[in-house]
Amino acid sequence: MEKLGKLIASKLIEVKAIKLQPQNPFTWASGWKAPIYCDNRKTLSYPGIRSLIKMELARVISETFCEVEAIAGVATGAIAQGALVADLLGVPFAYVRSSPKDHGLENLVEGELKPNAKVVIIEDLISTGGSSLKAAEAIRNFGCEVLGMVAVYTHGFPMAEENFAKAGVKLVTLTDYDQVIEEALRTGYISAINVELLRDWRKSPETWGL
Repeated sequence: MEKLGKLIASKLIEVKAIKLQPQNPFTWASGWKAPIYCDNRKTLSYPGIRSLIKMELARVISETFCEVEAIAGVATGAIAQGALVADLLGVPFAYVRSSPKDHGLENLVEGELKPNAKVVIIEDLISTGGSSLKAAEAIRNFGCEVLGMVAVYTHGFPMAEENFAKAGVKLVTLTDYDQVIEEALRTGYISAINVELLRDWRKSPETWGL
């Protein structure tokens, strides 16, 4: 998995799905200052990388959650990749909205899932885990069993690990923050003097840069 993690990290950096700016931080929607910004939807525009991620997500699911009967993507970032993986595995696909529709049937889960179906959820990015675990709760409330979640990337926040453990959701990711830093340093995208700054951010992301 380490070799795969470095490969995926390098691809995300290559297409600017991940950007690192330790000297000129981003401001997230939450208001947090961060030296990193991740938008894995960019990978969908690159057929080779899109296919690599699809294949590896499917492989991890087959090896880790072999009882899978359906795939659910988390809106909006993981809808496309989730559908691609479900197609590859030959299982049903549904997706989970961030909030219920404000009209019609007011669905939170879109698609057909059989009662008690064993579902694996796909995410593009794990931050604190809050929105991802709401999706897991929605699938459970829909009457299905959540086998676990597979994501393309995680920041690796301790709070996220705690949240997933409390929710009883097994999480597997293709790559993570540490591997991104390693690849960014190896390729010269960042310099060695920035590594400590990047590592400090993850220790206290809510107060970093304030």
